[in-house]
Amino acid sequence: MQAITRRLGQQSLRPTASISSIKSIYPLSDHYDGVDHSRYGSTLAAHKGLGQLVRKGTGGRSSVSGIIATVFGATGFLGRYLVQQLAKMGSQVLVPFRGSEDNPRHLKLMGDLGQIVPMKYDPRDENSIKAVMAKANVVINLIGREYETRNYNFEEVNHFMAEQLAVIAKEHGGITRFIQVSCLGSSLSSPSRFLRAKAAGEEAVLKELPEATVMKPAVMIGTEDRIMNRWAQFAKKYSFLPLIGDGSTKIQPVYVVDIASAIVAALKDDGTSMGKVYELGGPEIFTVHELAELMYDMIREWPRYVNVPIPIAKAIAMPREVLLKKVPFPLPNPDIFNLDQIHAFATDTVVSDDALTFMDLGVVPHKLKGYPVEFLIQYRKGGPQFGSTVSEKVNPEYWP
Repeated sequence: MQAITRRLGQQSLRPTASISSIKSIYPLSDHYDGVDHSRYGSTLAAHKGLGQLVRKGTGGRSSVSGIIATVFGATGFLGRYLVQQLAKMGSQVLVPFRGSEDNPRHLKLMGDLGQIVPMKYDPRDENSIKAVMAKANVVINLIGREYETRNYNFEEVNHFMAEQLAVIAKEHGGITRFIQVSCLGSSLSSPSRFLRAKAAGEEAVLKELPEATVMKPAVMIGTEDRIMNRWAQFAKKYSFLPLIGDGSTKIQPVYVVDIASAIVAALKDDGTSMGKVYELGGPEIFTVHELAELMYDMIREWPRYVNVPIPIAKAIAMPREVLLKKVPFPLPNPDIFNLDQIHAFATDTVVSDDALTFMDLGVVPHKLKGYPVEFLIQYRKGGPQFGSTVSEKVNPEYWP
């Protein structure tokens, strides 16, 4: 009996005629994908878009788009919207994160089973960056910080990290697309250190990867934003809102979902966006005062402003900058009075007349009035149906 079993086992290990015929039609490799695999011998310039990827399905959540994207900064504000749009088209998203394992937890629900892969890494460890980028064919850098901390300064976060990612992507050889997300208004001559560092990061990326795509979004508005939420919280707490200067600086705020859509549109094209810089602003230009009026209208509070001259605003913000590296404990993050943001808001930040925009990517941006700012109803006094400015006019049948 044992002899019969051994003979049957040996027969099962021999290649059958059917397998041999399949190999003759479709040559199969006996090696796993590794460093010596042929796909790592290519360069970014050799690819034109993502047209060569194998796609399966109808393009939904359970399809296979062929995109394996490493999204640095995916746990941030823009990251959650970008991951959601990548995942719903069947892409696999590698999410590098540092700190607690709870940070990327909300992202795992956005894709099919196993499609969202959190990977712990250290941005100062080159080997950990290579590990999270090893299986990817797309790299998107969303890393950015508009204030400094005890551990990270503007230049390291916004310039040197972007340069390091571009260098590693170039060495990888299998990265077909690299997208760098910068900031509208970035310039090496800007009075803002943040904007200067962002501009230096753009130049470093394009120097290493001339085929990279650079996105420069304006101030982003959305449920987790860092401008209208802070204004609403301050106004509710102190019953007024400080305006730096007289609030006449022009900005072009944009809905965060539109920025995510623009990045995905660039990935889907035939390579026409490679090596180009896009300035992404909303369809309307606001002054800071007009945007504050929109915020007050949504939270239904009487608008009250205090104009703070720029020198006084800088004086209020200066102590944190002076003490940041001198005290043995972390200082609170700046909200309204951020010295670098005061410098940035000293000049108008709008899309250039000759710049590539949403239109060149086939994306129509939303106007802010309406759905994009509806999240502010959470700050209404008495509930969504009420508010200080309209509560007396509400029909009694809506009273609690």
